[in-house]
Amino acid sequence: MVVSINGLRDVMPRTTCKSGSQKVEEEIERRKAVIRPINERIARLREESVKAEVKLSVERAKLITEFYKSAEVKGKSIPVQRALAFKYLLEHVSLPVEDGQLIVGLRGTGPKEVPTYPEICVHSMEDLEVLDSRKNMPYKVDEKAKELYKNEIIPFWKGMSMRDIIFSNLPREWKDCYEAGIWTEFMEQRAPGHTAGGERVFEKGLLTIKEEIKQQMDKLDPCDPEYYEKMEELKAMDIAADALMIYAKRYAEKLEKMAEEETTPHRREELKQMAEICRWVPANAPRTFWEALQHYWFIHVGITYETNPWDSFTPGRLDQHLYKFYKKDMEEGRITRERAKELLEAFWIKFNNQPAVPKVGVTLEESFTYNDFSKINIGGLKEDGSDAVNELSYLILEVLDEMRTMQPNTAVLISSRNPNIFLIKALKVIAPGFGEPPIFNFDGAIVKMLRQGKTLEDARKCGVSGCVETGAFGKEAYILTGYLNLPKILEITLNNGVDPRTGKKVGMETGDPRKFKTFEELFNAFLKQLKHFISLKVKGNDIIETLYARYLPVPFLSLWIEDCVKNAKDYNCGGARYNTSYIQVVGLGTLTDCLASLKYNVFEKGNFTMDEVLEALNKNFEGYEVMRQIFLNKTPKYGNDDDYVDEIAKKIVEAVVELIESYPPTPVRKASRRAYFLPTTVHIYFGKVTGATPDGRKAGQPLSEGISPVQGMDRKGIVAVFRSVSKIDWDKTGGALLNQRLSPDLTKGEENLEKLAHTIRTFFVMGGHHVQFNVVSTELLREAQRRPQDFQDLMVRVAGYSDYFVNLPKGLQDEIIARTEQREI
Repeated sequence: MVVSINGLRDVMPRTTCKSGSQKVEEEIERRKAVIRPINERIARLREESVKAEVKLSVERAKLITEFYKSAEVKGKSIPVQRALAFKYLLEHVSLPVEDGQLIVGLRGTGPKEVPTYPEICVHSMEDLEVLDSRKNMPYKVDEKAKELYKNEIIPFWKGMSMRDIIFSNLPREWKDCYEAGIWTEFMEQRAPGHTAGGERVFEKGLLTIKEEIKQQMDKLDPCDPEYYEKMEELKAMDIAADALMIYAKRYAEKLEKMAEEETTPHRREELKQMAEICRWVPANAPRTFWEALQHYWFIHVGITYETNPWDSFTPGRLDQHLYKFYKKDMEEGRITRERAKELLEAFWIKFNNQPAVPKVGVTLEESFTYNDFSKINIGGLKEDGSDAVNELSYLILEVLDEMRTMQPNTAVLISSRNPNIFLIKALKVIAPGFGEPPIFNFDGAIVKMLRQGKTLEDARKCGVSGCVETGAFGKEAYILTGYLNLPKILEITLNNGVDPRTGKKVGMETGDPRKFKTFEELFNAFLKQLKHFISLKVKGNDIIETLYARYLPVPFLSLWIEDCVKNAKDYNCGGARYNTSYIQVVGLGTLTDCLASLKYNVFEKGNFTMDEVLEALNKNFEGYEVMRQIFLNKTPKYGNDDDYVDEIAKKIVEAVVELIESYPPTPVRKASRRAYFLPTTVHIYFGKVTGATPDGRKAGQPLSEGISPVQGMDRKGIVAVFRSVSKIDWDKTGGALLNQRLSPDLTKGEENLEKLAHTIRTFFVMGGHHVQFNVVSTELLREAQRRPQDFQDLMVRVAGYSDYFVNLPKGLQDEIIARTEQREI
């Protein structure tokens, strides 16, 4: 094996040949064998969670409507209204307790019973029918719920929801681009969020935070022009703190009653202990491992009841936050390793019981999953720069290995200072196929944070949330605004500002491409269109930020993000220590291959004229199959360690980042502008609205995902992919998603895992941000398509998350199959 910083060389043997049916059976058995919860209780809870039908619960919608119809809102500021509404919810919502659970609290009326948020997005009757009946990712809606929506929810909220307010305030040109599929908007059905808990979550109780609020109230100066706004926000935070303590007290009372009625001595004692914990947290800071888990979970439920921001809240670097509790409990004989694992596995199930809020339309297309993107981070470095891997890091990997539920998501943070055994352990969890955990370059994440102005200490405590998004955990509001379709912008450039799908002029007139004499002219025309569209997107982002700041503050979430209380400002108003606004960029591989094809075949080799290419694209290559095959098979492709095309990718990323960062901070939060490169599932939707492209892709086919090469076009192995990707400076972005699919044989045996670990480390030294692996054969995926009823538990990596393969729409299934199955390196 040879591993070099200047290049990666052959590090793994070829896979051995087996019959297709034998391979499939071995894969299935390998996957099944690793699911082994610690005991019967957890196994039962897991089975109930995995098998539970996802339903829509209207309890929250009913309660929030009752509150806003009441006299309570009259004469109150909007922050106080929001806090009182939150308090009303937590005084009246159901208190489900799953049989045998050790952690209590649930957003909704039961496991996988998902509330709605009509103040953000009020679903129409048609939406409810679609949610109830669609084949993939349904939310069952009963007749009683439909009646409530028809008679109470829709009549009250129509025209008042954030979605309605947003679309009524955005300019027509923004809407035209949205409808054309040039971009999506994250906050038209979900609230801003995308943040993670830091040490504040695990070190503070609400009584202490209420004292902080009182101190800030006392410090306010009536001469401050923002005195009233700050005072009202602090009042709202104080009410929100009371609300969660009321919720916990209600649970304590319920558990005490359950204990009185419980006939099993062991369970009776557990219920009493759980009640005692609820009497202590979240009012006070946790003292024990169990209390810390329950404390966090109450906060998580509170945040997801308040607005369920996108992406959902996450505990962040859990091994760091919990370690002091674990260590103390172990030293004092309060807990065993097995009991800690059982509590963690019970905690795991809580996440899996909270699917994403129901989505429809474009928002569904951009994130076609039940996954709500809570991401648990492990590994990395401590604040002082030393290795952060501890015993809990390994224990959490064991929990992930044994549970293999769709939620929560995980992230393994790898620094050059982390032991190799930690990375090997993570690869052993990946090996049977499941898609978790993804691997992140933590040293690179620190560089990203420092470049954005974070302190070194805050940078070392950063992590990744959502899919691959780097942020200062517990201190930053890094809000995602929507996806940007790069290949669509090229398509509009090639049509001089017109969207050929609709015939509508949505872009600038950048010239007839038939008259371009050089590739540089074409690229400059593309950059002009790119600047035009980013300018419009940024304008819309600023309007939406202003509307959320004004109409939907989040006083409860604000309690837990550093400096919101100190600044007396809401999370949505710039109260956090750091504020960032992100655009997620999609289709890098497709755009790169398109530009390389035009440069190579039109401007340099003269294989075709621009007029011929445009005619072929207009006809979706009908009658031009020879041209298409040349584009597909005789043209340089990104992902094969070819400088000719990789330099184009580098040029694109530099231009996109420079343009996005050139705009001044946002008007309310004063957030800096940044770029992520990731797709979730929007590359399928963007492909549907993008015509044929000059890389040989036909109209309607998916775009490339993340920063991965076009599906099937990386033909020289994973090392070549790593080389191509690492030529780009990802430290200037907030994160970049790279998918790779491996033949299962490549992860068998210690030697192969050692070699793969060395390859990943070298990739990170070369500048890679992230890599995640689908360890699954094409044969197994095709068999699952043929017999979906027999593969209900087949999990695969989609984008920044894993999901059940048979639950995915056919187009997404086909896209995953089309990704290159790396059989050698």
